[in-house]
Amino acid sequence: MELDYLLDFLTRLAANNTTAWMAEHRPDYQRARAACTKLVGEVLTQAAVSDPDLAGLTTADVMFRLHKNDRAHRDPEPYKRRMGAGLKLGGRHAPRAGYFLAIQPEGRSWLGAGTFHPTPAMLAAIRQEIHYNGEEFHRQRQAPELLKHFPAGLDTTGPQLTRPPRGYAADDPDLAWLRLKTYGVGRFYSDAEVLAPGFVTQVVAGIAAARPLVNFLNEALPSAQENGL
Repeated sequence: MELDYLLDFLTRLAANNTTAWMAEHRPDYQRARAACTKLVGEVLTQAAVSDPDLAGLTTADVMFRLHKNDRAHRDPEPYKRRMGAGLKLGGRHAPRAGYFLAIQPEGRSWLGAGTFHPTPAMLAAIRQEIHYNGEEFHRQRQAPELLKHFPAGLDTTGPQLTRPPRGYAADDPDLAWLRLKTYGVGRFYSDAEVLAPGFVTQVVAGIAAARPLVNFLNEALPSAQENGL
């Protein structure tokens, strides 16, 4: 894998984020994309051993496009500064919890697990599961193996409600968790870690550690059949 080339390309892209530059450097992009594809393919193959939901997925199913499809009007950059994938049953956009790997220079490479952009229906289902099965939720979010790979634990720094969700009491013991709008863990990797020989093994171990939490979230959601997956 040419992960050094991938990081170098993304560094150059960050400094020249225009369609004209990309057109001039299309072969460079294709080479960097191939490096990322190989990385994602190896992660998929190895992670499927611990999570059968990932078996049978292809890199085309899980890799995100570099182009910003939903670019804000004030954002002059047409391309993301990272390459990555969403590893979950049904592919990157499936309405499920899963794993997310992104490669970005300057220590911004990232592995996440959970659901970071859930729909209102998904949020309602997860909140209900936490309310009914709080003991198991806390067991999974505090699992030693999970915290070994994701020391910060479940992210509570993202967007959340200012009031209790509809149907939940203000004195609910799990109110702090029910107000969250995302449910996931994440960690960054330095460029040196990305380039180290054991990077894939490290990522796969993180995925395995997060699988019980991801399973808890997915058990709250409609089945794969209901989602058409």
